[in-house]
Amino acid sequence: MTWRVSDVKRVMDEWAPPAWAATWDRVGLHVGRPDQEVTAVAVCLSVTPGVVTGARTAGADMIVAHHPLIWDPIRALRTDDPQVRLCLDIAAGGMACMAAHTNLDVAPGGVNDALAKAIGLEQTKPLFAAEKAQQIKLVVFVPESHLARVRDAVSAAGAGIMGLYTHCSFSAPGMGTFLPGEGAEPFSGEVGKVNEEPERRFETLVSKPRLGAVLRAMFQAHPYEEVAYDVIPLENTDPAVGLGRVGNLPEAMDTGRFVEHVRKCLSPAPVRAVSPGTTRRVRRVAVLGGSGGDQVGRMPLGVDAYVTGDVKYHDALSAQARNLLVVDAGHHGTEIPVLPEIARRLGAALQGLPVTVIGEADPFGV
Repeated sequence: MTWRVSDVKRVMDEWAPPAWAATWDRVGLHVGRPDQEVTAVAVCLSVTPGVVTGARTAGADMIVAHHPLIWDPIRALRTDDPQVRLCLDIAAGGMACMAAHTNLDVAPGGVNDALAKAIGLEQTKPLFAAEKAQQIKLVVFVPESHLARVRDAVSAAGAGIMGLYTHCSFSAPGMGTFLPGEGAEPFSGEVGKVNEEPERRFETLVSKPRLGAVLRAMFQAHPYEEVAYDVIPLENTDPAVGLGRVGNLPEAMDTGRFVEHVRKCLSPAPVRAVSPGTTRRVRRVAVLGGSGGDQVGRMPLGVDAYVTGDVKYHDALSAQARNLLVVDAGHHGTEIPVLPEIARRLGAALQGLPVTVIGEADPFGV
């Protein structure tokens, strides 16, 4: 099987749609072209010269990174600029490179679910809602004989997901009417005659970025030449999509034991902690991979501890004022658990394509 850059990008985009990324972000394909053949993929947090060397050693001709390779416009191709030189080196070597950043932060199964899983949290849910995770209601009218077929097709394409449940939908009976014109080939009824057809009104929720794939699946499964359907924008956002996660430890720990637990689970990440004002037991834990120090003031009531990275001095003072234990495991340490999950998903979707995790060193690891 021949795989191309577009195939790798499709798998990542279906998991973490670019529409979920922050407006300031630079996600997507940075180097290469969509129709370029891919024989092996390297996965990393940040694209560095060491990562490029490691990717070449692994035989990879595409890099999937969490952090974007190109943040600001490149205004000159000067090889004395390390970042420009790195981009030119990647392009000259015929390698493609893409990034899934803030869209992967909010995606179910992404950066924050991987972090929550790494420290053993249970019954997790998003910490903060994602404003861009708009939902759509899809309504389609289908003969009862094909209801299950259409339902299963759109559900497989990503419709009808509510928390831990899939295939969520509603249907109600009704009567459809239609008059086929000359040249029509109706599934039922007669040309030139007004026909009545018992139908089902089928409706389900779709996350907006998945609508295109869901509609294609619906058209393929539906028996009618002309499909009657409605696409209704909703104010609801997808509750499964959001920044950070909050959940429970299997058993409560004291603060010292919890800090050591995080240190062990995210080893070799350097860990520092902001002690709360009073001794407390830790059970309810919030996590936010990467840079989350500035979110201390938004912690919901009932959270005993917060695990994140890039905590600043004034963030620490704010945590103490709130009697909140904050564990700073670093930007690198709180994001790197997602790399094996990226590799697993790519490997499962693109059978036979080798995927290698390049675990670059934490720049603060000395």
